[in-house]
Amino acid sequence: MRYNVGERELIRLVHRTGPIFWDSVRVSQVREKGLDDFVTQADLAVQDTLRGLLRFRWPGIGFLAEEDAARPAERDRPLWILDPIDGTNNLIHGFRESAVSLALWDGGRTVMGVVYNPFQDETFSATLGRGARCNGRPIQVSDRPDLAHSLAIFGTSPYEKERADLVFQRAKAVYLRTEDLRRGGSAALELCKVAAGRAELYFEYDLKPWDYAAGQLILREAGGACTDLAGGALPVTENADLLATNRRVHAEALEVLRQGS
Repeated sequence: MRYNVGERELIRLVHRTGPIFWDSVRVSQVREKGLDDFVTQADLAVQDTLRGLLRFRWPGIGFLAEEDAARPAERDRPLWILDPIDGTNNLIHGFRESAVSLALWDGGRTVMGVVYNPFQDETFSATLGRGARCNGRPIQVSDRPDLAHSLAIFGTSPYEKERADLVFQRAKAVYLRTEDLRRGGSAALELCKVAAGRAELYFEYDLKPWDYAAGQLILREAGGACTDLAGGALPVTENADLLATNRRVHAEALEVLRQGS
């Protein structure tokens, strides 16, 4: 790897942000960015901590992060793609489904990803071509062959409630074809759940790069498939409508989602 980034070292750096999630003072300091879109002092502290650690260790790598997304990033060069706390609303409510999501983009593809949930003490990670892990142990997607035997996860696109009819029509279509639906509220963790074989598919509209950059690599390295909702390649450094599956149910899920509107 061009910058000699090691997965274990990266995990150690990400773990240094864990205590911030438990800091009730920072978590309670909340600012509203938009409709149902919040940022806390904990988000900013995680981002500042990791930015400092990463720039000190690998000064040549750029930065694309949620809490300063207004700043343009040169996406044809190596970048860290960071969501300091994916699931901020969960954090505010004490729901304990929140994670740091950090990916390394080499200028053309994602080559490493780490998703860390301090509340569950789970760290999902992957390096391109080397498989995926949870707490250092290999993980893989489930072998369930069809939607009828699948557990599905979906996202509600809470910042775009004008899409509610579309989202819930398609969620209903998936629900009627699967065993049941779940909704956790952290895209990064939902992707990792599919990667770990805990569910067979996950879909959501208009995810940001920092929501899915790390998780989609972890899923693929665990044997899963991840595309846009038309079945095309994900842009990774751009917003995307996303479908993630255990690969076996991907074609069937795409068809149900196309018919569900």
